Amino acid sequence: MGYEHILFNKHPGVSVLKKNVAISAVIVFVVAGAAFLFYISQPRVEFENVTLETEVEEPASEDHTEHRLEAIEDDPAEEENEEEGLTSSMPRPLTEAVNATVDFFSGRTLNILAIGDSLTQGVGDSRGQGGYVGLLERSINAENELVHFENLGKRGSRSDQLLATLEDPEVEEAIEDADMILVTIGANDIMRVLRENITDLEIKDFLHENGQYEERLYEIFSVIEDVNSRSEIYLIGIFNPFDKYFQEIPELNLIVEKWNETGEKVAGDFDSMTFIPIEDLFEDHDEELFAEDNFHPNDEGYRRIAQRVLDYLTDEEG
Repeated sequence: MGYEHILFNKHPGVSVLKKNVAISAVIVFVVAGAAFLFYISQPRVEFENVTLETEVEEPASEDHTEHRLEAIEDDPAEEENEEEGLTSSMPRPLTEAVNATVDFFSGRTLNILAIGDSLTQGVGDSRGQGGYVGLLERSINAENELVHFENLGKRGSRSDQLLATLEDPEVEEAIEDADMILVTIGANDIMRVLRENITDLEIKDFLHENGQYEERLYEIFSVIEDVNSRSEIYLIGIFNPFDKYFQEIPELNLIVEKWNETGEKVAGDFDSMTFIPIEDLFEDHDEELFAEDNFHPNDEGYRRIAQRVLDYLTDEEG
């Protein structure tokens, strides 16, 4: 009788222990195999070959000069479009496809949160379907439900109001759940300066406001990172909607550029942030890109924004 046999006979608990270890190893192997099979069976979020919808024909624009200062910063409770009467047919896909792929996660639905002002809400979208955010949602989820979108955009929102909104428990929960966060903010900060100084407007008024805007941006994104440090944040720049009614203030182009420079600077100070410029998308004066209020994008304007955002999500830009 060998030493090993004597040892195990003298200590029968060792034999039982070895059996339990063997059984545990088998269980772990089975569970791991099942998890792997589940993983490979899940749809992966790949934005490869995502195509954006072609927007419906733009209705004839009307002149609303008398409302030029109310067009962007107005009552947030006012809704521009009613669901009834909107076209229900989906436009045909755009032929241009995005050739890059982004795989943000594995095994679950991706959550994208959109917060900010009327550009996020989609004011100006003739079909009332959420502007650029709605376009992204319908295009990415055209075949499979790959991404869950939550749109918390609010018309008229300024950076100080967005900062206050982050204290809302529901907004905080949405940030916690988000894998990606899209932000539009800043145009209404400029509008406030125009409103308050329209009779005696000076460049120093905008520079003072821009300094406060920069401070609030740092606060906004610091709060977001504190709540959710794993999310990717995209700050979308602003364009110049003021040309049509404020041609007597040529400095507005410089002011918009300054606001965008500030946004890009702040984004560069956060590892999880990317700045997406859109000002150049609205410099084509031969193309009608604004809604009836001549401030917000129309369907084509939102299509351009959605394409630019998608290009950044798929690393085609940036």
